[in-house]
Amino acid sequence: MSYYPLTSIPDYYGIDALLTEEHKLIRQSVRDWVESFVMPQIDQAAQNHTDLPGLMRELGKIGALGPYIPVEYGGSGLDQISYGLIMQELERGDSAVRSAASVQSSLVMFPINEFGSEEQKKKYLPKLAAGEMIGSFGLTEPNHGSDPSSMETYFKDMGDHYLLNGAKMWITNSPLCDIAVVWAKNEEGKIQGLIVERGMEGFTTPETHNKWSLRASKTGELVFNDVKVPKENLLPGVTGLKGPLSCLNSARYGISWGVIGAAIDCYCTAVQYSKERKQFGKPIGSYQLQQKKLAEFLTEITKAQLLCLQLGNLKNDHKATPAQISMAKRNNVKMAIDIARESRQILGGMGIMGEFPMMRHAANLESVITYEGTHDVHLLITGLDITGINAF
Repeated sequence: MSYYPLTSIPDYYGIDALLTEEHKLIRQSVRDWVESFVMPQIDQAAQNHTDLPGLMRELGKIGALGPYIPVEYGGSGLDQISYGLIMQELERGDSAVRSAASVQSSLVMFPINEFGSEEQKKKYLPKLAAGEMIGSFGLTEPNHGSDPSSMETYFKDMGDHYLLNGAKMWITNSPLCDIAVVWAKNEEGKIQGLIVERGMEGFTTPETHNKWSLRASKTGELVFNDVKVPKENLLPGVTGLKGPLSCLNSARYGISWGVIGAAIDCYCTAVQYSKERKQFGKPIGSYQLQQKKLAEFLTEITKAQLLCLQLGNLKNDHKATPAQISMAKRNNVKMAIDIARESRQILGGMGIMGEFPMMRHAANLESVITYEGTHDVHLLITGLDITGINAF
């Protein structure tokens, strides 16, 4: 029997009635793709620490890259709930797949669309949307993670070009990227974005090895050693931390939806297993302790779904605040990792096997609970919003 019951999604509060037919069609099409392309090979990829071949082009074919980008630049012009549902279905497959799409969409295409010149939009966005070009996002540094304002990467104005120096770390897609949106300080100490292209002399992307998490995704560094960046590659529309933080808001929103998919995959597998696995002469799902776990899983998934749906409505109306997005990211990732861990226990020893998704999701979510704002940092963002007092 299959332990990946992707055909069912918990909808305990009738949330589907609040979605449009287009929303449901988009969700189903991405789910079908995940079931046919991702599921047959994801365990082997994670076990072997290899990425899925041709992933970005496949994501481009199904419209999962920059779906909210305007049609004129290669996107689908979809709303934010559609984007969230796409992320949810991708992460049902694996966090590495959602991460690849999330970085391309929210951290590369979003800033070019929001802050780029018309020439930059036309040059990069259609190829990024099709997966013909792979992008990465350079903010985190070896010495600066939660404190990006202290970044050391910098660039100088050399007259006819900029000279970029520094390094970025923990970068999804870096070994594969054709371009990188890099945030660096100018000579006045102000943060600006630059589009760095593969092949520019002095630009290297060493891969990070020996990860126990996101093993089906390429991670690496972005290293800049006197890289000459053409002046037309500067993002002209923003200066300061507003630029990278607005990208992170979009990505964190996508994560909030995405991790629901991981939780659902674990939940559905646990429900099915609990009905079919017999101990002491009856299914383990008939025991109170197992029912307690399953009831709590469904409760937490339902709460996360409602949180994301309303956040999506706020984003569609351009009313979602960074603090609201932080709350959803923090709550939903913790929810998902708890369900992954507890559902693993329902399966007992079988829960550690690659035929089941729990250990893979749990390991992946250890990265998700840290990147794009750690669990504790998002707590402080909410605390600041409540009290007005900065506790960083």
